[in-house]
Formats: sequence, structure tokens, C-alpha cells
Amino acid sequence: MTAKQWREANPDLKGNIRDYATINQLICLSNMENLNAVFINDGLPQSERLEKLNKIAIQQMKVLENVDDRRLLK
Repeated sequence: MTAKQWREANPDLKGNIRDYATINQLICLSNMENLNAVFINDGLPQSERLEKLNKIAIQQMKVLENVDDRRLLK
């Protein structure tokens, strides 16, 4: 979701989407920003970058959430 979409969906919340994100979401977002910079430097078109970043973000969130689940089980 874009920042604009988040603001429209949450008009009563102050701040921005990052203020309400979990630590895992923030880690993933930081990784996506870094990867996007690498992909831009490599000359990938926006549509290809978006597709790659989306797949990677989904994979990373699954991994990050599973790590938390395992930790809770111990």
C-alpha cells in the first residue's frame, strides 16, 4: 500500500505509515529501499523492479514472521 492509500484508509491516525509499522515491516521496508536503489543502478525498468520487490518483500515477511513464531514456541 502506498503512503497516500494508508492516509486515506486511516484519516484519524496522526503521523505516517512507518509510525504504526511493526519492527518486521520496518526491516523489510528498509531492505526494499536498498534493493530498489540497487535495481535502479542496474537499469531495471520500474515495472520489473516492482515485480521483483513485491516477490522479495512477501518472502522476507514470511521469514521474519516465522522467526518470531519459533521464538515464541521456545
